[in-house]
Amino acid sequence: MITAGVDVGSMSADVLVLKDDQIISYSVIPTGADSQATSRKAIDAALNGTGFVLEDIEYIVSTGYGRVVVPFANKNVTEISCHAKGAHWFFPNVRTILDMGGQDCKAIRCDQNGKVMNFVMNDKCAAGAGRSMEVVARLIDVRLDDIGQLSLEIQDAPAMISSTCTVFAKSEILSLLRRGTHKNDILAGSCQALVNRVSNLLTRVGLAPEFAVTGGIAKNAGVVKRLEDKLGMKAQICFEPQIVGALGAALFARDALRKQQSSALAR
Repeated sequence: MITAGVDVGSMSADVLVLKDDQIISYSVIPTGADSQATSRKAIDAALNGTGFVLEDIEYIVSTGYGRVVVPFANKNVTEISCHAKGAHWFFPNVRTILDMGGQDCKAIRCDQNGKVMNFVMNDKCAAGAGRSMEVVARLIDVRLDDIGQLSLEIQDAPAMISSTCTVFAKSEILSLLRRGTHKNDILAGSCQALVNRVSNLLTRVGLAPEFAVTGGIAKNAGVVKRLEDKLGMKAQICFEPQIVGALGAALFARDALRKQQSSALAR
């Protein structure tokens, strides 16, 4: 039984391929202007070297912002449900998931089976999502991947940065740069501002003792460390947090295929 999940987000397109209950491959590529073309590139990248081609995949579920335009998907499922299901597969004891993506951030509560019970999301401003870090990286001229570590190497004190609006934060950062504030201190303030915003979402949805962080921002050590300090809890993060939604979609595909096969046998 070979199934796949395709997660087309605002910043990356992620594909994961399952054989029965085992992950056999995955890919993470930047999202292009054409979501259909991006989804095809992502699945080709995931299948490269596996010996499988697209036609070998028996069921495909798409998720994410571009889920409705994936031409080869059998079904689409919301990213909220997919992140809950994927996080539960990695961490069965987790009941709260914080998905920090490029365009928005979602706090999700799930039950013991990984089914969504409640969620809240920040979708009105990129201040609580990966786009804010992208803006900061461009302004300060550092690599996006370096922000987390640099933010932990504070030179004086974390700068005060707006946690409510990316536009305001951009103006504040430019002002800080003109005053000669060290870039590490600006990055520290930017990471703290993001944490302040997303932690409110967790409070609203209800924080369980075991929680996981998914999405690209989970790779930012500065954000994760500050979030753990603020909550007084250790975050569960899988080996590649950007594939959690794609994994959930592949698991939905597996379940749908099993149901389809059972119905066929019953007839």
